[in-house]
Amino acid sequence: MGNNRWRLEGRRALITGGTKGIGFAVADEILHLGGEVHIAARSAQDVDQCLASWHNKGFQAFGSAVDISGTPGREALLEDIKQRWDRLDIVVNNVGTNIRKKAVDYTAREYETIISTNMNATFDMCLRTYPLLKKSDAGAVVNILSVAGLTHLRTGAPYGMTKAAVHQLTRNLAVEWAGDGIRVNAVAPWYTKTPLVEKLLEDKDYVAAIVSRTPAGRIAEPEEVACVAAFLCMQASSYVTGQCIAVDGGFTVNGF
Repeated sequence: MGNNRWRLEGRRALITGGTKGIGFAVADEILHLGGEVHIAARSAQDVDQCLASWHNKGFQAFGSAVDISGTPGREALLEDIKQRWDRLDIVVNNVGTNIRKKAVDYTAREYETIISTNMNATFDMCLRTYPLLKKSDAGAVVNILSVAGLTHLRTGAPYGMTKAAVHQLTRNLAVEWAGDGIRVNAVAPWYTKTPLVEKLLEDKDYVAAIVSRTPAGRIAEPEEVACVAAFLCMQASSYVTGQCIAVDGGFTVNGF
């Protein structure tokens, strides 16, 4: 395979939540590595802006403005994909949300929002894209998790539950789908400079507490997570499946 194992030439990738933060960084990385991408996000304006930027650089990028936390949005997204492509080589499940509270303070609606967005949507997207991934000669799924699914954090028990569940889903599907030539892996970031946590990162004392427990001594950049996700899509990682790589500056071996 030579150096091609470190490229994604001609690979077709679906990235959910692909207009901001880690999702955008993953899509951008795949494009720079020679792949084609289809992003999905709720805001049509955000999708259009991302696509215009990429098209100006000569990249093959497409998108859908859909809310995949519900079944109608997932159905619409798959119809868009099938109209353009007859296969998928890569699926990156990045859509997620969080509401930071102590466990006893959640309302039933808040709990359901987190469960449906983070866990149910990921499971359903895996199932819906499976037939298209089977048509690839080297299918790869990468689920974007969080260290919250690997260890205790101060708040957000339902969020941690969903990320732990998708971690186990990753392992199960890796075994079930190995015979179809589909690898399934996960990436678990720690605090990363994304819109999801920008308000928290305005609290200097809180940032100091995070950094004090992070051996690398800083917050991650989205591109640092994206590079690991892209690696898991390459032929360079062809014997890696069922794994979760923590991109956390050493946090999970240090802890709060």
